[in-house]
Amino acid sequence: MLLREQDRIIEEHQKRPPIKVVSLAHDLGLKVYRTELPEKVSGMIKKDDEEGGDSGYAIYVNEMHSETRRRFTIAHEIAHFILHKKIIGDGVVEDALLRSDALSNAVEIQANSLAADILMPNDLIKKAKKDGYKTITELAEYFNVSRDAMAIRLYKMNYESAVRNGYR
Repeated sequence: MLLREQDRIIEEHQKRPPIKVVSLAHDLGLKVYRTELPEKVSGMIKKDDEEGGDSGYAIYVNEMHSETRRRFTIAHEIAHFILHKKIIGDGVVEDALLRSDALSNAVEIQANSLAADILMPNDLIKKAKKDGYKTITELAEYFNVSRDAMAIRLYKMNYESAVRNGYR
């Protein structure tokens, strides 16, 4: 599937919050499984011809984590599928060990950024603010993400706006 087609599918799922990430994954050809994983492992994406969807990839998410964490993890693994398919191999696991490696850290930052774009698109946040969702807590609940994820997203939006307007 071409990147343009993947973008179109993502945009189709971003009509209103909360973004239905499992449905998005399925439309991208990915299967999603809730499974028992070690506490420090949020999830992983794996090339799996038997368990994978039409794409041959499967996402495994820690069933013990909160719903908002699972949603972010699924979006994060979708991001790996889109951005890092060549390095997935037997599985890109999201955990503290992987984040400690410098190369993996850059890869994880990219996946986190795209996951935030998927779950909390700028235009939907701006619309929600106009519709009266003012606080981080209200926005987080509306988008069904953690307060931390929403706070980081709002900070990033304001930073990017400042840079576009010549401030640093």
